[in-house]
Amino acid sequence: MEIFLLCLPLAVGGLAAALTMGSMAQYSALPQSPLAPPPWVFPVAWTALYLLMGLASRRIYRLHTAESRRALRLHYAQLGANFVWPLLFFRAGEYAVAFWWLLFLMALAAAEMASFRRLDRTAGRLLAPYLAWLVFAAYLNYAVVRLTA
Repeated sequence: MEIFLLCLPLAVGGLAAALTMGSMAQYSALPQSPLAPPPWVFPVAWTALYLLMGLASRRIYRLHTAESRRALRLHYAQLGANFVWPLLFFRAGEYAVAFWWLLFLMALAAAEMASFRRLDRTAGRLLAPYLAWLVFAAYLNYAVVRLTA
């Protein structure tokens, strides 16, 4: 189970990436914020963030309590929401819908981080870069919405 928890976020991200192949070329063609990083940053950042999510969830799983099982259900819900965002943004081209979905994802991630932190401070801290990245992603998504309107 621990290996599954480490690999699950990477698998979710990998599947989303496979379903949105060529999306970085599409993204690069969009009008963007001046703070938009170069395309190579995204897969590097997401891989690191998925690894941190896996490590955090493994720490919570090891607690084997009813509260840790609830926290992991929140983790799975957050991963599901995470999977949907690139499909909305890249596949459907629904930039405004993707922005609102990203706000929902941020709320889930914040709730997950708080839940993890109550159980294990380190697990909660491992999710902090993810939440920070989601805030930045929301800024980038919003910029695309504004610049393509």
